[in-house]
Amino acid sequence: MSIPKAIAIGSISLFLLIGVLAVFKRGAESEPSLAQEAATQSYDEVVEAPREEPSAQYLLPVQDEVADRDANQVWRLFTTGRQKLPITQTIRYKSRVSWLKGRPAWITDYASHYSTSRHFIARSLNGKRDYLTQTVSSGDSFNVLKRELTFYLIVDLSRCKMWFYSHDLTNDECLLLKTYKVGLGCFNDDSYSGLLTPSGKFTLGDKVAIYKPGVVSYFQDSEQEMVQIFGTRWIPFSEELSSEGDSPRGYGFHGAPWIYDEESESYYEDLTTIGSYESDGCIRLAQDDIEELFSIVITKPTIVEIVTDFHDAELPGNLVTRGE
Repeated sequence: MSIPKAIAIGSISLFLLIGVLAVFKRGAESEPSLAQEAATQSYDEVVEAPREEPSAQYLLPVQDEVADRDANQVWRLFTTGRQKLPITQTIRYKSRVSWLKGRPAWITDYASHYSTSRHFIARSLNGKRDYLTQTVSSGDSFNVLKRELTFYLIVDLSRCKMWFYSHDLTNDECLLLKTYKVGLGCFNDDSYSGLLTPSGKFTLGDKVAIYKPGVVSYFQDSEQEMVQIFGTRWIPFSEELSSEGDSPRGYGFHGAPWIYDEESESYYEDLTTIGSYESDGCIRLAQDDIEELFSIVITKPTIVEIVTDFHDAELPGNLVTRGE
């Protein structure tokens, strides 16, 4: 039995138990005969009471030491100081470079040459969470990712949590970069995972997307504003590697839905969907988190392993720790 299903059944049983205890209490405070009658109810009569179908409202993430333990070294990817991680290298910008002939080099050229997204370079260059401003002058410094590098994501279905690792292929070292709280799919008794979110191991695809307010496209056979469904970023699953039977088609990572407030004529992020089981199967992150993840993984091979419990996952290399 999957953990989400167990949680659902356990929650329903708890509600039934509370109801039975309430019957005892009312009977004791009114007529002894009623209390005596309730006390003689058979166990079979209690467990055979009608039950509602399990739904997302009964699913709650497991809370334990693993769920509470957080890590964050992602910022060290972008700093050009002594605290930068060894999987990055610092580049000093110059417009004329040996690997590009005939014209000045722009940030997009550096991004292509070093297999690092221009969003990653922009955040490092700007020294803050600004992934779009790419104003650069001769002598400016920024980080790029080293070439022999992949990323590995572990999604824990029972805890609504994700672990983000780098895998340095030169020394076969895995480093935990950050943990994220995520939103997952609703309960589904027909899937291998017990949720609409598929379990298994998948690669991330390259048909990524960036959405802005006002951008409309077709979704589920109707025109909809995409930020109200996917937030600002979309990263799809591509190939299924584990042969567990769950197809990756249509699933991926995206931001929390944006909601438009007509009174203030502005948008706000629906963060109630993070840390809960409400999606149609995709993995949701807060906007800051999905934009951060997007900037790092889209130019490197990345695998996501989705498991019922974090301890079931298998890292591809040797786990190392580096002090913050």
